Amino acid sequence: MNELGYRPCVGVMLVNDKGRVFVGRRIDNKEGDWWQMPQGGVDEGEDLREAAMRELGEETGAKAEHVTIIRQMDEPMRYDLPEELIGKLWGGKYRGQEQVWFLARFSGSDADIDLEAHDPPEFCDWKWVEPEQLPDLIVPFKKRVYRAVVDAFRELV
Repeated sequence: MNELGYRPCVGVMLVNDKGRVFVGRRIDNKEGDWWQMPQGGVDEGEDLREAAMRELGEETGAKAEHVTIIRQMDEPMRYDLPEELIGKLWGGKYRGQEQVWFLARFSGSDADIDLEAHDPPEFCDWKWVEPEQLPDLIVPFKKRVYRAVVDAFRELV
């Protein structure tokens, strides 16, 4: 396990005009009622901002004309997978993810969210939540990351 690295990843804290944050419930979520913000892997050579917009579009259906990136976190955040998941995700190549997080403002309407914009979809349900709720909604091994994201962007939400 110690030889395994971290998967390059981006995450997006998408906020609406009421200061609430988009979260989705993953389709493959079999254990618990966990919700997460859009996130995903970065392709080799891909610009981080472009990766964030691509992932956001794939997972939420939000179009670029409805999204403005406000800020990028100063430092990437890392998390390790629980032992029982190491070797089972991402082809067994990684022990966790190194995520670069972006804050983005959504100017569209709820009708502009389309969970089936990408095949296969990643989320089966979605909602807007208060930023402070985020650490309570995510799987336990990502709570520290979500607290840091909320703290980093709190003043801008």
